[in-house]
Amino acid sequence: MRAIVAVDDKWGIGKDGKLLFSVPADMKFFKEKTTGKVVVMGSKTLKSFPGGLPLKNRTNIVFTSGVPAQGCLTVRNLAELFALLKSYDDNDVFIIGGGMFYKTMLPYCSGALVTKIEADGEADVFFENLDRASGWKCVAEGDTVISGGYRMKFTEYENSDVKKF
Repeated sequence: MRAIVAVDDKWGIGKDGKLLFSVPADMKFFKEKTTGKVVVMGSKTLKSFPGGLPLKNRTNIVFTSGVPAQGCLTVRNLAELFALLKSYDDNDVFIIGGGMFYKTMLPYCSGALVTKIEADGEADVFFENLDRASGWKCVAEGDTVISGGYRMKFTEYENSDVKKF
């Protein structure tokens, strides 16, 4: 299982319940990596999608204590989530947010695909700075890409201390 996220210079990921940036190259990257796969998110992330609808061509799993989400598999606690995730190939599962859910799930992730956008989005929600996190190491960094007026790099991190569930 891996996390997939776009961060700003300060590892910010969101502001006022929305993504910091809408960058075509990053959206394309996200779609390429997650289509046909399993995406796992908190309920606020699902609500942030257009119409609050699940992502197409993916298995959507939502962690929520609220009303089950239409078109999604719903889990109410970590025990339910971990039991469900055992039925999928680890390489096909992506944690996609939000902030608290990333924080909860990151120790269980073997890696993370991080789009680093060279900007300050004045975020109010942050992802853990993997460059400073124990057990995490950047193992791949692409060339700088310019898209939507932003400079960015696609990077990949590995976690050497994956917590088992």
